[in-house]
Amino acid sequence: MTELCKGRVVLITGAGRGLGREYALELARAGAKIVVNDLGVTNHGEAADDQPADQVVAEIKAMGGEAVAHYGDVADMTSAGDMVNTALEIFGDLHAVVNNAGFVRDRMFVSATEDEWDAIMRVHLKGHFAISSNACAYWRGKAKKTGGKVDARIINTTSGAGLQGSMAQAAYSSAKGGIASLTLVQAAELGRYGITANALAPAARTRMTEGAFGAAMAAPEDGFDENDPSNCAPIVAWLCSKASANVTGQVFEVKGGMIMLQDGWREGPTVDIKARWNPVDITGAVEKLMDEATPARKVWGT
Repeated sequence: MTELCKGRVVLITGAGRGLGREYALELARAGAKIVVNDLGVTNHGEAADDQPADQVVAEIKAMGGEAVAHYGDVADMTSAGDMVNTALEIFGDLHAVVNNAGFVRDRMFVSATEDEWDAIMRVHLKGHFAISSNACAYWRGKAKKTGGKVDARIINTTSGAGLQGSMAQAAYSSAKGGIASLTLVQAAELGRYGITANALAPAARTRMTEGAFGAAMAAPEDGFDENDPSNCAPIVAWLCSKASANVTGQVFEVKGGMIMLQDGWREGPTVDIKARWNPVDITGAVEKLMDEATPARKVWGT
């Protein structure tokens, strides 16, 4: 156990397995009190099982930590509000939310269905909104009541798919890209209350990535396992702590021992004729811009 997050109360969604479980265990080791949310669904968001959340709570308690399970739907506003209230009722406060829950419905764009699209947008984008909205309502009210600032954190989950696109993941990539943009807006708007917002693009071995990348995610026979999901947990603990108070609006990509700060969209090559364009002249202008531009990262799977 460490002192990094001693006394901090953290709500983690999708914390029953994979990355979420590792975040919960790491934060508990750092002294945080954890609300372990998990609906217990499959990779595709089907069925429900309370057991994963209960198992993580048991692990945390076995190491001497404090935790409580919650089995609610992250994209339901009432359920999201109940998660926040659970933290307040059991632990007396809430200092950070880690929006980690999600699933995939991988499909080539021309084959994707409306139901699949809506399901992905709901769990990822609306899920991030619902949890953070309820948490921010509490934090904003607390800041107004005390006349000062809180010391609160939002940690969102984007991905390489959201930052550069991924074959057969149009809906997932769109949702994760939206989450990166949401993080920027949250950081800009919520700083006045003492709330920071950052996003993480974790690369690790999970149920979702094993299905997509197969043997590439397998653990090595010896040496450092860069795909072990526990590698992504330390920065989550740090982002939830008081030490990260001056960091907001950032997107971190994490894999193995690497922490990379994403540069984001920036203004690139420009041409300005100070007049209205003739459409026939745009071909040459765009060719010039393309020649001067830094090549984008390739879409995953291409």
